[in-house]
Amino acid sequence: MVGSIEGNHLKTLIVENNEIFRRSLQERLRMIFPSMLIEEAADGNEALRKITIFHPKLILIDFQLPGENGLQVTRKIKAKHPDVSIIIVTGHDLEEYREAALQHGALDLFTKDSISYEKLETVVKSIMSGE
Repeated sequence: MVGSIEGNHLKTLIVENNEIFRRSLQERLRMIFPSMLIEEAADGNEALRKITIFHPKLILIDFQLPGENGLQVTRKIKAKHPDVSIIIVTGHDLEEYREAALQHGALDLFTKDSISYEKLETVVKSIMSGE
């Protein structure tokens, strides 16, 4: 995907209907990666529109969204943009969620209330280096 990493600026889309959590996640990512380019979407339809314009390399998407859930949106994204890395974010740390996320093409799953920003940083750095 052309332009998804410009220089050292990883393009990231956060898809989350909870505005407080979405802003908090964005602020934390900007602290870790000051040059990261971040867009936001509140639901799957908005995310699908923004992907065609913004061309993110990384998408962090909530498991539970209004309308289609994060898994359904992930499947659609991966069908059209297989090179995009997707991380599911959820409020429930359940093994069946983790398995479903991986089956639908997600790279990883993080739990909202216990996000390991160190692990997230490692995953993002591996995406930036092309691993």
